[in-house]
Order: sequence, then C-alpha cells, then structure tokens
Amino acid sequence: MAETALDIGEVVAHTGLAPSALRFYEQRGLIASSGRNGLRRTYHADVLDRLALIGCAREAGFGIAEIARFLAAGPGDEDLRDRMAAKADELDVLIARLTRMRSGLRHAVECDHEPLVACPEFKQTLNAGG
Repeated sequence: MAETALDIGEVVAHTGLAPSALRFYEQRGLIASSGRNGLRRTYHADVLDRLALIGCAREAGFGIAEIARFLAAGPGDEDLRDRMAAKADELDVLIARLTRMRSGLRHAVECDHEPLVACPEFKQTLNAGG
C-alpha cells in the first residue's frame, strides 16, 4: 500500500505554516520532501507529525539547531539527554510562572480594585513563586 503524499499546499492547509517555513525547515534538514508533483513539492503524510513536534519545540524555546539535533538523536546521546533534562527544568519554571499569571488574570476579571494591578490578591498571586 502506497503512503499518502501531500503537496506543499495541503501541508500548508493542515499546519498553517507558510510555504517559506516549510522550505526553510527543509533547508535545515528538519523535514524532507518526497518529490514533486509538477512544480510543487510533495511530502509523506508523516511530515505533519514531525511539523507538530517542531512547532511544539519552537514554542518551548528550542532553536533550530537544537531541534535538528533532537530529531537525529539516538538513545546513546548522553549530552543531548542532559540538555533535554535542563530544558525540561526550564519549562517547569516557565509553566509555574505562566500558571501564576493565568491565576492573576482570572482574579483580575472579577476584581473591582482600582487599579487592578494594585490589588493585593493579584500581586500575591503573581509573586507566589518568586
């Protein structure tokens, strides 16, 4: 059974990425096209999973070089495992900070303090972790 090929327009429609982003990721070795359909690049359907991983990693603060190394890593890459553990720790700190901000914003929606940012409960929520 042949694997489904998606042309670049279909990948763009599924991911919301610009064609230039796909070409950039391809130039950096993060994804590979499977050929062409006329003048349009085609990709194996599994590129959507890879792009989801790349997008998540970018949102988490990974650089292109870090993502490329992660995508190529095997289980014996101890240096990369150490860096991944450090990045996970950084994300824990960021998640805690964002969670405090979300809680503060939810409080501010209901708060009638003038100004909102001077509310003691709002300030306490934001400063709870630091």
